[in-house]
Amino acid sequence: MQQIKLGDTTVEVVHKHIKHMTLSVYPPTGRVRISAPRKLTDDIVRVFAISKLSWIKKHQQSQRTQEREPPREYIDRESHYYLGRRYLLKVIENSVPNRVVLKHSVLEIHVNGKATAERTKDVLETWYRRRLKEIIPEYIQKWERLTGVKVKDVGVKKMKTKWGTCSQKAGRIWLNLELAKKPVSYLEYIILHEMVHLRERKHNEIFAAYMDKFLPKWRFYKEELNRSLLRQENWSY
Repeated sequence: MQQIKLGDTTVEVVHKHIKHMTLSVYPPTGRVRISAPRKLTDDIVRVFAISKLSWIKKHQQSQRTQEREPPREYIDRESHYYLGRRYLLKVIENSVPNRVVLKHSVLEIHVNGKATAERTKDVLETWYRRRLKEIIPEYIQKWERLTGVKVKDVGVKKMKTKWGTCSQKAGRIWLNLELAKKPVSYLEYIILHEMVHLRERKHNEIFAAYMDKFLPKWRFYKEELNRSLLRQENWSY
């Protein structure tokens, strides 16, 4: 792996079989990486890095000072979130199938057998994934009507560095499992964000114009997500 030194900032450079350069700043330390097409010279990559230096430093500072969630233990009365609302966990061991039940401000997790932290986490994440897949189609259909963009496939998965991603060629979008914890308006913003990327790949003026047209408050949602509490392994978007 190559490195570029820009004063006190080190940028990792990885050459891949891709069409465009991408720049990422990873929490919690602000590590910087550029993925570049194999055909680009080192000089071109360096000029690109220099042009983005102020953006890099801004995001590094934001990530280094951002509050982070402590590791989860998945025990009774631990706080967990669903669609932006805080719930207190109640873990129940029994012989019935695994399930999650919301009761007012309590999130009950019924675990078949021994409720270790790992098994309890798996039950909760399975429930998060299922609930997201129930919610997402409504918003896909809404924004397909309004934007004219068609989504051929949508999936939910864990992602360390992005709230969502997409493949223009396949017409597919992926949404981060962590969005199950956020207010539904934030989930809708990410859905639209990725759908617009199916039309315009880059974060350029064309992309911004589409977002302004369809969701004028999109910058607010973006900033709120970026200010959200992060786990040690998580991301900024």
